[in-house]
Amino acid sequence: MITILLGFISVILGCVAGYLIPTISFVYSKYLAIAIMAAIDSIIGAFASKTQGKFNMLIFLSGFFVNAIIAILFTLIVESLNVDIYLAAIFVFVYRIFNNLSIIRRFFVEKATKNV
Repeated sequence: MITILLGFISVILGCVAGYLIPTISFVYSKYLAIAIMAAIDSIIGAFASKTQGKFNMLIFLSGFFVNAIIAILFTLIVESLNVDIYLAAIFVFVYRIFNNLSIIRRFFVEKATKNV
């Protein structure tokens, strides 16, 4: 229950901070989009691994930061070659997010059907 409450408070604080912080320049929007997608992928992946009983905080934290940094660097390097590869990176992150959401969904469906 405390975890859900902390998550809810974090979302509220994030929304307030996003509202109060000045907008980000269009130049950095691609990098921010990649970083956000990498972070969301890591968070949902952590939740999916938690449902499977394989969660490890060290793996989560390293994946959270390393995936975001590598995705941003990859976008920066490829963009210097005048190739808009960030859309492909977003596609991959969205695919992984939906894959992890399907694992989470299966967990809750199996849990609900066992209780019936």
